[in-house]
Amino acid sequence: MQEYIDFIQQNMILSLVWIGLFVALIMNVVKSATSAYKEITANQVTQLMNHENGVVVDIRSKDEYRKGHITDAVHILPSEIKAGNFGSLENRKADPIIVVCKTGQTAQESANLLAKAGFEKVHMLKNGLVAWSEANMPLVRGKK
Repeated sequence: MQEYIDFIQQNMILSLVWIGLFVALIMNVVKSATSAYKEITANQVTQLMNHENGVVVDIRSKDEYRKGHITDAVHILPSEIKAGNFGSLENRKADPIIVVCKTGQTAQESANLLAKAGFEKVHMLKNGLVAWSEANMPLVRGKK
């Protein structure tokens, strides 16, 4: 036991970095276990769309949406979700909802808001449309 104490005292910065990484790992696991939504992959999105009547909600800007979006995606801005304007989603609260943004960072807040609004199965595409494109999945271009 004395060897561990000597090591920590001699390598204080290394020890603090290791402890910090360990705490961050634990917090990440706890956060993912308690979140109101589930992160899924591009393949899981297609499974939900094809077999469980899943709805893709694209929260990017109109210009980004027109440049390319997932087939049958519903375009709703994050500001509309914050205001409680869900449009055509209102009658699909029991269906799987997949929130999509460009990189997966901005979709987290919208996914949480949808879950709090009573949507039962809220998911988020991990790494957003970047992951969708990397998986060589198709995008629809232009207006819908």
